[in-house]
Amino acid sequence: MVSTSSSDRDGGVDPLRPADHVDSPEPAPGDGPGVAQPKLGFVGWLRFGWRQLTSMRTAILLLLLLAIAAVPGSLVPQRSSDPNGVTQYFTDHPDTAPVLDSFQMFDVYTSAWFSAVYLLLFVSLIGCIIPRTKHHFEAMRARPPRTPVRLGRLAGYTTRPLPDGVDAETAVAEATKLLKQARYRVERYELRGEPSVSAERGYLRETGNLVFHTAMLGILVAVGVGGGFGFAGQRVIVEGQSFVNTLAAFDSFNPGRFFDPNSLAPYKLSLNELGVVYETQNQDALGQPIDFTAHVTITDQSGPAEDGQVKVNEPLRTHGTDVFLLGNGYAPHIVVRDPDGEIVFDDAVPFLPQDANLTSIGVVKVPDGLDAQLGMVGFFYPTQDVLGSGAYASTYPDLVLPVLTLNVYEGDLGIDSGVPTSVYTLDPSGMDQLTGGETGVDSIELKPGERTELPGGRGTVEFVDDSPDAPAAVPAGSAADRDYAQSVKRFASFDIHHDPTQGWVLVFAILILAGLLASLFVPRRRMWVKVATRRDGSRVIEFAGLARGEDPGLEAAVAAFADKLAGPVAGAESTHDTAKPTT
Repeated sequence: MVSTSSSDRDGGVDPLRPADHVDSPEPAPGDGPGVAQPKLGFVGWLRFGWRQLTSMRTAILLLLLLAIAAVPGSLVPQRSSDPNGVTQYFTDHPDTAPVLDSFQMFDVYTSAWFSAVYLLLFVSLIGCIIPRTKHHFEAMRARPPRTPVRLGRLAGYTTRPLPDGVDAETAVAEATKLLKQARYRVERYELRGEPSVSAERGYLRETGNLVFHTAMLGILVAVGVGGGFGFAGQRVIVEGQSFVNTLAAFDSFNPGRFFDPNSLAPYKLSLNELGVVYETQNQDALGQPIDFTAHVTITDQSGPAEDGQVKVNEPLRTHGTDVFLLGNGYAPHIVVRDPDGEIVFDDAVPFLPQDANLTSIGVVKVPDGLDAQLGMVGFFYPTQDVLGSGAYASTYPDLVLPVLTLNVYEGDLGIDSGVPTSVYTLDPSGMDQLTGGETGVDSIELKPGERTELPGGRGTVEFVDDSPDAPAAVPAGSAADRDYAQSVKRFASFDIHHDPTQGWVLVFAILILAGLLASLFVPRRRMWVKVATRRDGSRVIEFAGLARGEDPGLEAAVAAFADKLAGPVAGAESTHDTAKPTT
């Protein structure tokens, strides 16, 4: 019995509905809702949440979120790599810095929110990879699917006449051989008494996809392990000075959670010279730095000293550590003597650059040797010039007319309280200012090789000329004009980084690239070949294919295989053929 649709009952016929279509009956009044959905419950919601977390869409979203979360680490200085920059940021932005610090913006890569995204991505990838890997291995071991009865419904369907003198078994056997040569997995089937072959290839596409995601997971693990057992330390070295790779020798040090101080390789890094090249030909870019090269010597207990170079973005690899060149500047050599002429301070002091022309600021602290502690805040100008306002400025970053100015303070330097203080800052709030400002006493002004008296007969201060043929020190204001090219030493700021998983990260990165290329360019396709008999008794070979995903070359591949097996035929039949086979 054939039921009638509602349109038939209304006296009309709907051409879009089949004749045996039956509408669902309308619920009677009082019957309640037609469908009752079951409640998920606690376990059901957990299962639903797990499936959402371990979906590939969620993994991609978390990967994008992790990339976005890493952006603040490049916008503001990080304590792990630039602690001095963080200190300077707090000085320059006293209102904004505490707010950013409350959101852990200066510790982005160890923050709670970054770690949460990192761990969620880790779990999502594991939950996504394991079931897909299991399913992929099962699919690789399974037989290719049986040949469909109606190949004409598939992509690239085409036929070729069965050649004279060739039986069906021979044609299918030849097709099987050619498919194997094309690296298809093949399986022979009998379809209504006629032979056929089913073939598939392209499992490398899914393998590449799994390799891509597994290698990404490997990078997450390697980065986590490397961060736990590695370290990053910073040290400022002046030309002619050395650094020994020990924990106490670093200016700042950021170890991993599982770092062992005894694992530091003992070696000495000496800065022989910091070579700087400036643009001198192009007037539009005059003074722009072209090259920075730190010429260093590495010495250890096991062999002779080795010379090396450190450039920007070209670190020096030595003793399991990477030495990066972060920054540089000038380090004026300052000597302070007491009233009796005894030296109480003698050091090259790094001055931090404040602009592109290396106008720099530095601090000199003399805690002992004088009647009271002495502090000096200095400005160094590589090429000193006077602005219209009367203020000094540097107009070129190289040493053309170097000038050092000092403001002197006397009092408690704050270094005896046990609280660590930065060597680059001086708190004058509890000190008496002796020069500059409202004191009525001019700031001390020195050129390389000049010496002058400290206020009140407290001794002398000298700006030492470090050039090889430097003359003896002279009173301030009496130095003759000359070449100051080597009169002031430079300093270099190095970042010494150790990551025990660098090699693994490189391996996983290569695997990610290989897996991505395989998943993008290897087509996943199936192909069938069978012999069929038409209504008029003629026999033909049918070809068809099926792609998993986008495969614009599938139809061309089926046609090319048909031409290779049976030869091209003019007016070859396609999916629009009117004469259909009987099988």
